[in-house]
Amino acid sequence: MELYTIGHSDRSIETLIGLLKQYDIAALADVRSHPYSRYLPHFNQSSLKTRLQTAGIQYVFLGRELGARPSNSEYYIEGKALYEKIAATELFSQGIQRLLTGLKTYKIALMCAELEADCRGD
Repeated sequence: MELYTIGHSDRSIETLIGLLKQYDIAALADVRSHPYSRYLPHFNQSSLKTRLQTAGIQYVFLGRELGARPSNSEYYIEGKALYEKIAATELFSQGIQRLLTGLKTYKIALMCAELEADCRGD
């Protein structure tokens, strides 16, 4: 079971889809807490989903479960996210389970906004 990651950064939608196809990705799991981009509207949830479906790639939004910026203030201290606390939630566990179930059928890439995979939203 392999899980891929990709960040949209300032890529074009064509570049993103090309990379997904290059690695035979069948489903993209969007883990952005807020699946919208003021500067890159082609990465807004509805636009992205439509373009991916046209390219034969499934779109799944998991930002509610796996996103780094939950809406509940109890997961922050002085504006800094408490990732260990977030990862210990039932919602996060449900998101991981959905991912593991999906990996049995699909080759999946997790997508966030950042180009570099070592960013944790800090």
